[in-house]
Amino acid sequence: MEKEAGPGVAAVRLDDPWYEAPATGWDDPYGAGADAVDGRLRTVERRSTSAAEIYLEVQSSPAFREVRRRYRRFVVPAAAAFLLWYLAYVIVATTAHDLMARPVAGVLNVAMVAGLGQFLTTFLLTWAYARHARLHRDRGALELRWETQEMTRGAGR
Repeated sequence: MEKEAGPGVAAVRLDDPWYEAPATGWDDPYGAGADAVDGRLRTVERRSTSAAEIYLEVQSSPAFREVRRRYRRFVVPAAAAFLLWYLAYVIVATTAHDLMARPVAGVLNVAMVAGLGQFLTTFLLTWAYARHARLHRDRGALELRWETQEMTRGAGR
């Protein structure tokens, strides 16, 4: 940092990029943890919890378990199928030389088509994973993250 900005510049601190002051109540004119009732301030009691307790609470929540279940329901079968396809390609390539050398079209043989199929299935699996995450997990995961961030901010007050 000193090379670019010089020794008199304070160190850069990277805070949570998801922080938005209006959403957290930090822009409250009466201060954090205070409610205005009939023009009088009253302090809201907050239960003091550690970040570890908050994360354990979130981890045991039904919403977290649902996100994890949806993740596993896609990833485990997809990874198993892709691994089997890859191992089958390797085994056939090393044991069935005549089959892999059989021409398909012009200079393309079975081995080259199967190898290109490996690339194709990698891209298809990546697309399917991103689509599944977007449609089935991202909203729930973002809601959990938001709740966790709010809980940890509230615990620090």
